[in-house]
Amino acid sequence: MTRKDSVDAVVDRTRFSPEKGWGAHTVEKIGGTSMSEYASVRDNVICAGGGPEQAIGRMFVVSAYGGVTDRLLEHKKTEEPGVFASFREASDGSTWRQSLDAAKVYLDQINRELFQTASGLADANAFIDKRIETLRGCLENVETLCRHGHFSLDNQLDALREMLASLGEAHSAWNTVQLLRRDGIPAELVDLSGWTDEGDCDLDKRIVDALAPLDITQCVPIITGYAQCAEGLMDRFDRGYSEMTFSRVAVLTGAREAIIHKEYHLSSADPKVVGADVVVPIGRTNYDVADQLSSLGMEAIHPQAARGLREQDIPLRIKNTFEPEHTGTLITADYVSATPRVEIVAGRRGVYALEVFDQDMVGAITKYDQAILKVLERYRVRVVSKDINANTITHFVACNLKTLKRVVLELNEVLPGAEIDQQQVAIVSAIGSDMKIKGVLARTTLALAEAGVTVSAVHQSRRQVDMQFVVAEKDYDAAVSALHAKLVEVEDHGRAIALAS
Repeated sequence: MTRKDSVDAVVDRTRFSPEKGWGAHTVEKIGGTSMSEYASVRDNVICAGGGPEQAIGRMFVVSAYGGVTDRLLEHKKTEEPGVFASFREASDGSTWRQSLDAAKVYLDQINRELFQTASGLADANAFIDKRIETLRGCLENVETLCRHGHFSLDNQLDALREMLASLGEAHSAWNTVQLLRRDGIPAELVDLSGWTDEGDCDLDKRIVDALAPLDITQCVPIITGYAQCAEGLMDRFDRGYSEMTFSRVAVLTGAREAIIHKEYHLSSADPKVVGADVVVPIGRTNYDVADQLSSLGMEAIHPQAARGLREQDIPLRIKNTFEPEHTGTLITADYVSATPRVEIVAGRRGVYALEVFDQDMVGAITKYDQAILKVLERYRVRVVSKDINANTITHFVACNLKTLKRVVLELNEVLPGAEIDQQQVAIVSAIGSDMKIKGVLARTTLALAEAGVTVSAVHQSRRQVDMQFVVAEKDYDAAVSALHAKLVEVEDHGRAIALAS
């Protein structure tokens, strides 16, 4: 049985009748920065440059507004504490209460910008205020409960993190439905957050039960990016949870295409680094390239979300919300560029090279690596890349310095005879669906040398889809610019690299 057959076996396809629009539809996710620009989302995405009728046959999974999830959990990049992190770390209740009050002020400000009538604003505030007060009560109850020695805060944190995350998507979805209805678009709220449910169900059941009754020839579903389920989306996928919801909606309903609307094109490099005048949008690529980008923390889509789409042969398109006429990037499982080439130069700053040396490691690499990985997994540290030789293992990891110090302390206990060193570095990668280019490694290394960039490690995969160079943090911009100039800008790609249809 194929994976596609197995999904069909689990989902009763008769619940998704073609007469109700199922099968010819698209599932589209709208990113948080885009969500903050309602007029652009309405005109460029939902109405696709036309009238309300253009929205029929399409369903939209919405993220929280830009900055909201950072305030509810913690800042994704700086790790500045939001409500959740404040609650987890606080010695008293004042800090998390201040964070929750600040989050409420932020949400109320968003409502004021979106709703111009007094009645519309009052309804929007009433919806989110009710949820915030419910959440406040839950936090206070957990705080009281955990003052007793029989109860551990650690056992409650996962559920609280899920609950906090759900607030942002419920807020944006509810608001969007009200605004679209005001503007003549028959929007239908599909709240997967399980806010009032009495018990858990699995993710697929929650999605199917919520969507199957709908006639999408008559309505436009607006779906919360967070879905409450027994598996725990936050625990399994962290901040990639909305992409998992989006992917499962597309897979389970048999969408003809999945689309992600972002505030930028998927391009040949970061325009802020190399210049907006020289980057080129990517027209076609494959899921393998998307996985390489995800490894660098530059997700076109979460790798587990991509897996479901890939297995079901559902094409994924990445579009720029603010340039709707561009066909965007079409990602499929089988695409390989007609000519071998580099498509993207990407990378990651703030990576730590965690080096473990031990003379006794010779002949026992697997044992040492398993011990190191066990510690990294316990602290939820992402491994970006890895080097191994006879007596040294270096993991290039993405985490904050506080977490790294904890990892090093534990490794010193686990491997008392080892010498452990860490250094902040950057990784720069050349990526393409087919990079079987004769002499490309030599050309690339020469480009970096000519730019004055010293390379401390090189990785070239046998699959010929990426090359990685470890460089000093200070050399990141210079390295990206040098590789982009030598490998991409020399080609005349026109409007896009392999323009999508």
